[in-house]
Amino acid sequence: MGRNVALVTGADGGMGRVHVRELAKAGYEVIMACIDIAAAQPVMEEIQRETGGTFHLMALDLGNLADIVRFADEVKSRFPSLQILLNNAGVLPSQPKSSADNIELTMAVNYLGHFTLTNLLHPIMGTGTRIVSMISLSYFLGAVTPDVFVPKTEKTYNRFTAYGSSKLGLYYFMLDASDAWKKEGICFNVADPFIVSTSIIRMNNRVVDKLCDWFFRPLINTPEQGAATMLAAALDPAFENVTGRIFKNKKVAPFKKRFYPNLEQRKLLREMTLQILSEHNIQI
Repeated sequence: MGRNVALVTGADGGMGRVHVRELAKAGYEVIMACIDIAAAQPVMEEIQRETGGTFHLMALDLGNLADIVRFADEVKSRFPSLQILLNNAGVLPSQPKSSADNIELTMAVNYLGHFTLTNLLHPIMGTGTRIVSMISLSYFLGAVTPDVFVPKTEKTYNRFTAYGSSKLGLYYFMLDASDAWKKEGICFNVADPFIVSTSIIRMNNRVVDKLCDWFFRPLINTPEQGAATMLAAALDPAFENVTGRIFKNKKVAPFKKRFYPNLEQRKLLREMTLQILSEHNIQI
């Protein structure tokens, strides 16, 4: 019997480490894709002691297209097949930032990085593979516009709009790819964890962040509660043939009519994405 392999991006983060731990408990070898190997090493060692699982800690910068290609090539050379891919990593910069490829950082990491990685790993996926991307209720704030990948200035940057647009991008990517890959037996869904108490919600303001720690975090989901929905989509036998759907509260949720039929935005996003990849000589 072949190895059951799962890959988690942002594997040492708040929800990421929960995903890794539960996948290991379910019997999967876990590829932990992390931007900072030194910071992730003690996290891996702790989960290893707890579960006795097998882990492969690998460096990945989702904001650098060349590094994504390198990483995907290494994964494909070491692992003949991939059963689970959790596109979990995400950033929410408080100030405007650009990626190594001069792309607005939130879109570069959250959407474009995962789009590229998922497509490059497609050759080692097959019947039974489950892909789940982490979105957010903030996708309601997002929009696909001709300048969505363009680096922003202090005046034009809104961190919540940028974050929402990146998550809406992941949603549209899922709708397109789940339809295209359905015939291969690949299931592709997205998961909305609601609001989760992780480091991503920090505002980089000492007073605001302290008030948040005191009054807001106790009211929102813990990382374990937030991770449960993505894990249900990835592991629950009841959902093994479910594809092209959004999960909330550990179950399939109805589509919002405002987004599902928006074929024009989906087409624009797809065209811009493929143009960027073409400019960087990336074939998918």
